[in-house]
Order: sequence, then C-alpha cells, then structure tokens
Amino acid sequence: MDHIAPMRQIGGLWFNMSTVLMTTVACLIVFLICFIGTRKLAMRPSGLQNFLEWLIDFVRGIIKANMGWKVGGQFIALAFTLLFYVFVANMLGLPFEIYNKDSHEVWWKSPTSDPALTLTMAALVIIMTHYYGIKIRGFGEYIKDYVRPVPFLLPFKIIEEFANTLTLGMRLFGNVYAKEILMVLLVGLGTSGAIGLFGGFLPTMVWQAFGMFIGTLQAYIFAMLAMVYMAHKVEHH
Repeated sequence: MDHIAPMRQIGGLWFNMSTVLMTTVACLIVFLICFIGTRKLAMRPSGLQNFLEWLIDFVRGIIKANMGWKVGGQFIALAFTLLFYVFVANMLGLPFEIYNKDSHEVWWKSPTSDPALTLTMAALVIIMTHYYGIKIRGFGEYIKDYVRPVPFLLPFKIIEEFANTLTLGMRLFGNVYAKEILMVLLVGLGTSGAIGLFGGFLPTMVWQAFGMFIGTLQAYIFAMLAMVYMAHKVEHH
C-alpha cells in the first residue's frame, strides 16, 4: 500500500508520468480499434465494424434520450469518444498493475484513478456546453437561462456549474480509485502466502468481474451526464 505516483518536473510544472503514459495508451487503443474497424467498411458489417456500429447506435440512443436529434446529432462524435475512451481507461487497471519494486512508483494503472485527469475532462465537458450553448442559441438567449424563472436564482445557477464539474469528475475518480485500491489489497493478500493465496483467489476473481461492471457503468454515466449538461445549454427549456 506504499505505492506512489511517478511525479516528474518538466518546465517548472509537475506531471504524474503514469497518468501521462496510461492516457496515451488509452488513446492509442481507442484510435487503433476505430481505425482497424473502419478500414474496410462493408454493407454487411461483421466483427469489429459490427461492434463499432452497435456502439454508435447505443450513443445515438443516449443523445436522443436527452435532446432532439436535429441539434444533438452534431455531438455524436463527442459522446462516442467520451464513452469509448473512459471505458478503455477504466479497464486498463483491471488485469494487472506495474510498479517499480525499488521506488514503489506505479506505472501501469487506470488513468481515471487520477483526479487531475477526471476533473480536467469534466471541466472541458462543461466548457464545451457553454461554448455550444452560445453558438447555437446566441449569447442573449443563453444568458437568460441564468435568471429564469426568477432572477434571484442567478447565484445558485452559478454554483450549480461548479458543482456539476466537481461531481462529474469526482464520481468517476472515486469509483475507479476505490476499485483499484481494493484490487491492490486483494492481490497483496494473495501474495502473502499459501493461506492468503487460497483465501484471496476467489474474492479477487469476483472483484475483477465487478470492476468490469463498475468501469462500464461509470463510462456510461460520464457520457450520459455530458449529454444531459449539453442538452440543458443548447435547447430551449
């Protein structure tokens, strides 16, 4: 439990190199799957293309559940990327964890177990909702939402924007971080000896399966809430 993050200073700023590495790995996996799956498109999809088309249909359903397709259709790439990337990032820490035995620095883990990443993603989502709200509805109509139905709600609606950012990012971080902490404890139990191996094997397998469920659910929730917040900004209410 004394594992630490590999922090490095670059240009006067500190970076968690594990998060940088695993974010890059997750991006590459998403890119390669999409590239390979769409390299030879067929009228009768099969294999990876079939999976990607199913995922796009699933994302289309998320968008239609929150806003009209005429407006929401332009966000399908955003929702697809969020759902797929967060899912892959959540899964990376499940099979194993790589750390330096001497320095105890963890290099291979889920990048979404770092609050800096999840809060940054959440902030970018919220910023994009404001941008598209102004772009689609105009600044005047957009700003009126802060004083509807009564002007005294203005400070509460401003607080709500910060609360949405915080909860969107911390919900993802908290669930993934808790999943990985318990996984480390179970693996530690399994490597403590013969009795620990016997007692820790079954709980580890069960938690692996439950971890997949948590990772999938949190990816869905993140993409869904991103579209909910987007709908609140781009559509008239």
